[in-house]
Amino acid sequence: MHRRHFLIALALGPVAAAVGCRSRVASGSRGGQRLFFTSAGKTCLIAADGSGLRPMEFDVPGQATWQPGPAFSDGNRVMFLSMEPRRDGPGRPFEEYYTQTPTHLWVHDLDRGGLTEIATRDRLAVFYTPQALLDDHRMLVQVVRDKVGQVFSMDLDGGNAREFTRAGEGLPYGFSVRPDGRRVAFHLAGPQGYQVWTSDAEGRDRKLVAAHPDHLYFGPTWSPDGEWLLFQDCLFKDDPGHESSDLCVARPDGSELRRLTTGQPQWFAATYGNPQARGSGSNMPTWTPDGKILFSRLTPGAKVAWNFRPDRPDIDHFNRDWRPDLARGGTEICRIDPRDGSIRPLTRSEPAVWDFRASSSPDGRWVAFCRCAVGETASLWVMDTDGGNERRLTGGLDGRGADHPRWLPGRSRTNAAKRRT
Repeated sequence: MHRRHFLIALALGPVAAAVGCRSRVASGSRGGQRLFFTSAGKTCLIAADGSGLRPMEFDVPGQATWQPGPAFSDGNRVMFLSMEPRRDGPGRPFEEYYTQTPTHLWVHDLDRGGLTEIATRDRLAVFYTPQALLDDHRMLVQVVRDKVGQVFSMDLDGGNAREFTRAGEGLPYGFSVRPDGRRVAFHLAGPQGYQVWTSDAEGRDRKLVAAHPDHLYFGPTWSPDGEWLLFQDCLFKDDPGHESSDLCVARPDGSELRRLTTGQPQWFAATYGNPQARGSGSNMPTWTPDGKILFSRLTPGAKVAWNFRPDRPDIDHFNRDWRPDLARGGTEICRIDPRDGSIRPLTRSEPAVWDFRASSSPDGRWVAFCRCAVGETASLWVMDTDGGNERRLTGGLDGRGADHPRWLPGRSRTNAAKRRT
């Protein structure tokens, strides 16, 4: 199997038995827009004007890490994935021991502060990672048994599990649900490479969107109108570290497949920081609410400071050497129009920096992104949708870096009023 990070698309829903939590809502202006991000191994919440920064701290013993997922439609409830101390470290092969680590699924109420565990009924394995929320009552969950990943649809309490993918056909992840909830896009990482598929909400009526043994097709996401899929195409045989890729769009049945870029300009494998504080993770292009696409364009000749080592065993799912002497160039956040391929830079890499993980706020007014110079920790930035008025929100907890920003949907005033009564 090709070397890629797990994408965890979390969902949320009703609650089960509650436990304690010390988190509170970040307040601020800018229409109440809020973001999650990670820093120093913790999930944090911040308002879009930089106010209200606080880590999410849960009083649950035995949990080493917490990862947030999408918010409920009311903008208050969020699903979290927690993981016990990893079984693969130190020094054990990632793919052999990582999925022996027990995980837990929770729903957290940002306004009320409650935390409740779900997916406890009829547990199929110790390793669960939620992939998508199908509706308010069912979700897709990746279950790994004997190192074999398979996705099931199940009720939020974990019951009524049904096979969505078949065991042994490859590792399914990168799930995205069409806005109307009727179809699901995902990719399969298996013996035939990384392939993009769509299906109905139960895993039936599959359509192959993109597949080729020389191409790593990765991370499909639906356009706002549900008519197109966006995904990456990495030429992995020439690029074993998956440093870069092209952007592609296609119809959900695989027709009208078009490559929007040439020359692999998208920075795919984001690796940054220094030996004391390093970071990584798949850097994904994202749709804007008006149907454009944001991506991180590499400057000519750009090279990161972390040199990938395909010649040695991977024991940490990173497998890179720190070589700042080889680093050059950087990336710029660009917006591309999929209708005609026109590209507009929104940031400028002068002097060279690495801008990545760009995403639009739900109302389309702002773009959040990360910025990192060679050897430094990443910081979280926000700019206007046209690229103007850049402002740094935070460098993370105690300046230890900020990564993986994700906007929360706007809170419903009607639902918020109901919850206060």
